[in-house]
Amino acid sequence: MKIIVLLIALMFSTVASAKPKPNVLFIAIDDMNDGITAFGKDRPFKTPNIENLTKRGVFFTHAYCSSPACNPSRASILTGKRPHNSGVYGNKTDWRKACRDVVTIPEYFRLNGYHVEGYGKIYHHHYNGAFNDPASWDAFKKMDDQYMPPEKVNKANEYGTRNTDWGPWPKDNEEKNTIDFKSVSYAIDALKKDHDKPFFLACGIFKPHSPFFAPPKYFKPYGKSLQMPLLNPDDWDDLPAGAERLAKSKKWFWKGMMEVEEKLPGSYQRFVQSYAACCSFSDASVGRLIEALDKSPYRDNTIIILWSDHGFHLGEKDHIEKFVLWEKSNHIPFLIVDPRSEKTAGQKCRWPVDMTAIYPTLVELCGLPANPANDGLSVASQVSDPARKIGKPALMTYGRGNHAVRTERWRYIRYADGSEELYDHQNDFNEWKNLAGDKTYAGVIAEHTKWLPKTNAPAAGDLKKKN
Repeated sequence: MKIIVLLIALMFSTVASAKPKPNVLFIAIDDMNDGITAFGKDRPFKTPNIENLTKRGVFFTHAYCSSPACNPSRASILTGKRPHNSGVYGNKTDWRKACRDVVTIPEYFRLNGYHVEGYGKIYHHHYNGAFNDPASWDAFKKMDDQYMPPEKVNKANEYGTRNTDWGPWPKDNEEKNTIDFKSVSYAIDALKKDHDKPFFLACGIFKPHSPFFAPPKYFKPYGKSLQMPLLNPDDWDDLPAGAERLAKSKKWFWKGMMEVEEKLPGSYQRFVQSYAACCSFSDASVGRLIEALDKSPYRDNTIIILWSDHGFHLGEKDHIEKFVLWEKSNHIPFLIVDPRSEKTAGQKCRWPVDMTAIYPTLVELCGLPANPANDGLSVASQVSDPARKIGKPALMTYGRGNHAVRTERWRYIRYADGSEELYDHQNDFNEWKNLAGDKTYAGVIAEHTKWLPKTNAPAAGDLKKKN
């Protein structure tokens, strides 16, 4: 298949186009959930720059990751392959080996005459950038090392690791030492260059990924009045075995949080405040990048696409982290700004969509030949007509055989052991009442099961860590 795709790309790249191709600014954010104000002023985490960006394009209010974990999500986006087809299910999976015959998004653009650069966290960041794919880029610089404090800021030295830390860090005047300031600076330098070809520029923003550090100024909007997550002490009472099995392995974070709370009162609120500050810090990074684009000669011919690799639980459903198939781990910000579609600027598309849409959408918007290896549907039509219905619901996968289907009203989950969850988001946006055991909803479940994969690829092998 890769040979066929390469031939298509190479044949197309030899055909001159009378109209210049648009550039692409590809912005990836890590761990940002749906609590940001881009989703509405009632949301607690302030993101004015992303809000402003939604006014310039189409905001997909019901967008979902392909998988609620960094590596399988990013691999799915960049290859256009769903986890159940690639076998890329975990954070350690060697996605490039599993997808050796797949042409990635940046590689496809490169083959079609684009200059392609990337900075920061685009692929999974573990193992010192070993998950990156050098063949995809003309130029690439992995994210810099985390600027760490000399000891844990949260004083919880007995719990977790250095990564399970949160609080104001570093000082405001040391912001230039942070990962995201550096990544954005590299991307800004790329925007200052003279490009004689259309460019595809990817910038990966690491925050709000843990450790939840942000300079003190980003904490100022978040005092004791910060809206805290709604918790239900009985949240796990109606969960099936498959859900407990999937979530229990990550229960240590929540348990550890409560133990910290007992010894360091107020730590849970500071944890949520820190996540909020990191969202605002991430938003400021987006703002710097967009300001640089707007000052460049490329503003009016650059498509902007912004997405998060997955969401994040802050205690909702008695869970912290991602790695589950509930709404909070999977619902993400996703927007597309196409300067050629001024009539739809500021509009919203409310149909559910998952991130396998990114690859075919960018290809179509840029006038490149469709890649037949893509699993997802293009939403280019929704950029020009946001009310137009998307042909399929959103599909999410975590681990082999565990899937969620999201339609306008419902979230249906079925686990590898056959156990199920069903939530009515019209009446239960917190997902507190599992309706799967109620025969009244048998028809709803039947409608959703038809979207589940018929086969699940075996789990691909892990990437071997180099010494």
